[in-house]
Amino acid sequence: MDVSLTLWVLTIAGLCALIAADFFIGRKPHDVSVKEAGIWTIVWIVLAALFGLGLLFFAGGQPAGEFFAGYITEKSLSVDNLFVFVLIMAKFAVPSQYQQRVLLFGVLIALVLRAIFIAAGAAIIASFSWVFFIFGAFLIWTAWKLVQEARAEEHDEEFEENRLLKAAERRFGVADRYHGTKLFIQQNGKRIMTPMLVVMLAIGTTDVLFALDSIPAIFGLTQDPYIVFTANAFALMGLRQLYFLIGGLLKKLVHLSYGLSIILGFIGVKLVLHALHEVGVHVPEISIPFSLGFIVVVLAVTTVTSLRASKKQAAAEKRDEEHIDA
Repeated sequence: MDVSLTLWVLTIAGLCALIAADFFIGRKPHDVSVKEAGIWTIVWIVLAALFGLGLLFFAGGQPAGEFFAGYITEKSLSVDNLFVFVLIMAKFAVPSQYQQRVLLFGVLIALVLRAIFIAAGAAIIASFSWVFFIFGAFLIWTAWKLVQEARAEEHDEEFEENRLLKAAERRFGVADRYHGTKLFIQQNGKRIMTPMLVVMLAIGTTDVLFALDSIPAIFGLTQDPYIVFTANAFALMGLRQLYFLIGGLLKKLVHLSYGLSIILGFIGVKLVLHALHEVGVHVPEISIPFSLGFIVVVLAVTTVTSLRASKKQAAAEKRDEEHIDA
């Protein structure tokens, strides 16, 4: 897909306008209701769908299919991010009325960092086609690791700060309490960070770790930097509302890791086949329509089996409580 500089500028300007509108609409700190989160989640999904239909109308079925496959993949992977976001919010004891502000800036940081990752990935792929072997192998390994963690139930219950956060805290110091939405305050004649800024950095930089598998995954579906960037942007920008909408349902998605591992493994195999094709080996390549259908089916099955398993577990716990009371 040939994307002009003008289209890039217009797209980025449009995304910035949407982010600004989202900021000003929710600029006043408040507790986000399920209704508000649900409405805005639908708005972001509709905007993504309209963008994909625009690609279909102006660029054809191939770019549109790649966008929808990439968007759904990134959206599903971002749901797994929410587990860590919940831990971060709990560790830093973020007041509920400030959580939506934290997520907005945290996701914005993540979007900028991902744009850098995407640009670097596109440049590497353009110069070295063999990098598909590395991406494919990495995704297959990540898929296996996810399965192992899911079977061992090794979801960490505590968030551990990364080196960047620790260095920033040592350099600037951190206030002992929140000061509204302020990021810095003056204390004893010294300018120090507030916990608000620390948790924003935690959300943004932690997302980079998730980008290590999500960026190669979407490059397995399309090598077009424009589609990779826009799919990531729409998936991330709806993440804040999704946090409040399904926060209570996260624990019920007990099979999510299995579904994500299947998707990552599938894309890893797709990348390896594409790499073999690039070096002249005649192997079948997996089409975008098949990829899109496969991803949707896996997510649907994973959701259904997760909810059924959670329902059975809840029923078993209730029977145990009744037995103890008896």
